[in-house]
Amino acid sequence: MAAFTTRHQGPSPSPADGEEPLHHRATVPAHPSWAATVRRTVTEHLAGLRLPPEQVDNAVLMADELFVNAVRHASHGPTDTVTVIIDCTEHALRVTVADSSPALPQSPAVVDETAESGRGLTIVTALADDWGVAAPEPGNPGKRVWFTLGRPGVSL
Repeated sequence: MAAFTTRHQGPSPSPADGEEPLHHRATVPAHPSWAATVRRTVTEHLAGLRLPPEQVDNAVLMADELFVNAVRHASHGPTDTVTVIIDCTEHALRVTVADSSPALPQSPAVVDETAESGRGLTIVTALADDWGVAAPEPGNPGKRVWFTLGRPGVSL
């Protein structure tokens, strides 16, 4: 299995006034066993920011849902990876999940209440201020699925 790689760019967040922007990028194997690592990574990088606990919980849940969707619907082999990018400014938090598949996510579906899966984008739609799909970074295959949350007291 591929190794976990991470790259932190920019200054670390500061809990004091004038908080610095946060940019964190982590690439992990596209395997369900890495979901806990993704949740922990998002939690740890948002911990130093002045976000309400509910907003952190929602961001972790949505990042997890996007990661699981990328693994389930976009992974084709043992060497595939998923990249999670966290960007936080004074105005907004944005989490992006990039995978190597060009297949676009399907609109949130209505699923049977007894179904064990199929609610990922419905959850993201309900909790995010905005979400969407972007082209991959130059030179990479696939797509990027992202969501944003406004920072408390600041409108997007």
